[in-house]
Amino acid sequence: MNTSVMTILILSFFSLFISGCKSAEEINRQRPNILLIVSEDNGPDLGCYGVKEVSTPNLDGLAKEGVLFERAFVPYSVCSPSRAVIFTGLYPHQNGQIGLATHKFKMYDNIKTLPKYLNEAGYSTGIIGKLHVNPEKEIPFDFSAIPGSNFGKKDLKEYAEEAYDFIVGSDNPFFLMVNYPDAHFPLQKQVEGMPKDPLDGSDLNASLPFIGADSERLREYTANYYNSINRLDESVGMLLQKLKASGKAENTIIIYLGDHGAQFSRGKCSNYEAGLRVPLIIKDPNLEAKNVRQMELVNTIDLLPTFLDIAEADFPKNLPGMSILPLLKGAHVKNNRKYIFAGGNGSTSLLYYPRRSVRDDRFKLILNMLHGKENPHYAFYETHINGHFDAGTEVAEIKSASPEVINAYRTWRNPPKYELYDLQSDPYEFYNLAGDSEFQDILYRMKSALETWQQETKDPLADPLKFKRFNKEIDSINKHFPNHSYSRNKNFKWRYPGYFNSN
Repeated sequence: MNTSVMTILILSFFSLFISGCKSAEEINRQRPNILLIVSEDNGPDLGCYGVKEVSTPNLDGLAKEGVLFERAFVPYSVCSPSRAVIFTGLYPHQNGQIGLATHKFKMYDNIKTLPKYLNEAGYSTGIIGKLHVNPEKEIPFDFSAIPGSNFGKKDLKEYAEEAYDFIVGSDNPFFLMVNYPDAHFPLQKQVEGMPKDPLDGSDLNASLPFIGADSERLREYTANYYNSINRLDESVGMLLQKLKASGKAENTIIIYLGDHGAQFSRGKCSNYEAGLRVPLIIKDPNLEAKNVRQMELVNTIDLLPTFLDIAEADFPKNLPGMSILPLLKGAHVKNNRKYIFAGGNGSTSLLYYPRRSVRDDRFKLILNMLHGKENPHYAFYETHINGHFDAGTEVAEIKSASPEVINAYRTWRNPPKYELYDLQSDPYEFYNLAGDSEFQDILYRMKSALETWQQETKDPLADPLKFKRFNKEIDSINKHFPNHSYSRNKNFKWRYPGYFNSN
């Protein structure tokens, strides 16, 4: 070969090699950072969602600069299962985290999780605040801080300070999850001067609308719930200031959401909208669309695909969700999703009451798999069995409510097999239409959709033999470990991970 030709080929090769390296470096610089902010136990009770009693200027500002999702949902209204969905992109019955981590529920073996995906894509990963999913070693963030629950809401400024240290210390694009403890019970009126101007029950005209009942006591709890939201907003404000100070705000996509609904009767631990519907706001500084209110149905199973889309990483075929990045381009964009699904077993053995639900644009169907038995959540809330249930509606408050609300509590306490609600005319799910002849076609369609989803996602409780075996396991645990004593037993292990995955 001619020497000059050989020289040209060698130079071309090195030019391509250097170009390839530059492209990789350029991609590394350009790929957005991801800041995920998660609050506890709150529905979309923010100013930007139309709640006038709260003051949330920082979260409202995110909504004005980005996209607010009017209809965002979690597939399980309890902390650990909801968070495991974020980490795995799988429904709880697919990943194994079907109850609280503190009650020894755990993910199945060999479940790939968010930090592993993003580390492979070249991202640095961090978490601030509690993780609350088992086993923690399978969710190996590069950085972690403030690992406790912090239900006292102390030293909230430290969350922003820890975030700043991680952000400025990362040379790679980063993913950071910041978990705030508000509005988890106990609800504090004010902690360390936050919020600056707390509310009293006397400032309100009513309690939360989905409760249905009203009293001075319930208004006081509602006021402190709103105070928690106000305190959360102040915390988010400190975090956003630190992000701006880092110099990386212009290339950081900010995602804010709640992990599930508020802990009032017919909220957290239920499959009603008050348990499953959450706030979701996304600000992408690189998009022109601002102050968008997106009406498409989205679910937190969509978050991991969205993170992978942002990171330009491969999308696993087994994930049931879809990236919601396209929905950020404007309210006119559609995702063509017809149904949103949710599960729920009860977060502990004593609260075991399995249910599944599906909703579409207008209707909601709930399947109560142990219909005929009393729902234990009713008694936990009504008797205030511990501090987390203090805001539960009491018998006297229920009796003083309207007839339709009294009937709704009766349904919640002793549910039929199916509950069907028209969310357009009955947004708080007070009127069960499952027995109404006018709605039988809708009932049949929703039942078919739910059964198909259970089959496609291999829901173990849809298998009669596995369902029977799990019921026996629950009964045995409650008999031999009264009052949740198994949660303090170092040697206790659930058996369901073995047979749920068997053929």
